[in-house]
Amino acid sequence: MKIRTLFWHIKEAFRSLKRNGWMTIASISAVAITLLLIGGLIATVFNINKFATDVEEDVTIRVSIDLAADEAAEDELYDQIAAIPQVEHIDFSSRDNELDNVIGVYGDMFDLFEGDENPLYDVFIVEATEPHMTAEVASQIEPLNYVKDVNYGGARADQLFKLTEKMRNYGLIFIAILIFTAVFLISNTIRITIFSRSTEVEIMKLVGAKNWFIRWPFLIEGAIIGLIGSLIPAGILGYSYVNVYRILSSYLSGSYFSLLPPDPFLYYLIAVIVGIGVVIGSLGSARSIRRFLDI
Repeated sequence: MKIRTLFWHIKEAFRSLKRNGWMTIASISAVAITLLLIGGLIATVFNINKFATDVEEDVTIRVSIDLAADEAAEDELYDQIAAIPQVEHIDFSSRDNELDNVIGVYGDMFDLFEGDENPLYDVFIVEATEPHMTAEVASQIEPLNYVKDVNYGGARADQLFKLTEKMRNYGLIFIAILIFTAVFLISNTIRITIFSRSTEVEIMKLVGAKNWFIRWPFLIEGAIIGLIGSLIPAGILGYSYVNVYRILSSYLSGSYFSLLPPDPFLYYLIAVIVGIGVVIGSLGSARSIRRFLDI
């Protein structure tokens, strides 16, 4: 296609949008509302996914070391645990450090035991390479020499992993359903716009215009409608997310859960919203114009 012809199509697309003002507004509104829902759902699902990841990463295996183990035995146990392929990281916490942690949580309650022998154990805190590997790693550590106890939450941790996996899967399914619905609604809205101009299309065919020549202005119109319709929810979502992030961050400070930071998440979200808008607008026009062309 010649550059001059492309510019003519673009000019004709803008002229047509202006000429069919009310239908253009209706199409842009349909795109904006649908993409606002999609964008809101994407932001929600991605933050739920981050929450699930934060929770999973907080699950560790606590390996209590038998009091009979000397320093050499502890070193040997460390090496045996580190040799397990699914082990990502190991930290050591002495029994004195464990006692300090308990006192830090329960405070004055443990003052009653001041002067008594420390009843706690030295502990290895083990992280698996993948959260769902936690149970398998724990089962491999349990029979090792000088292991007094292995604790990772057991059945509750397994239930947690299943729950977070369901949250991810259902979120992706909802996004896919909403995108499919958006294609259907937007293409039908654009189809109504094109149907109102069926006479114009028939005249162009009668004077000998080729299908590609007729199709291009409508494709450009759809892309423009999708672009304008996506910029509106992009602005709303960007403004809303920044404010929600600022408000919730103060409440969530100190916890292991946090929202995705606006930079760079919002840039990706806006790019996706604009991309979906342009693609859906173009595909909606292409799908709608087919019935008027002999393809």
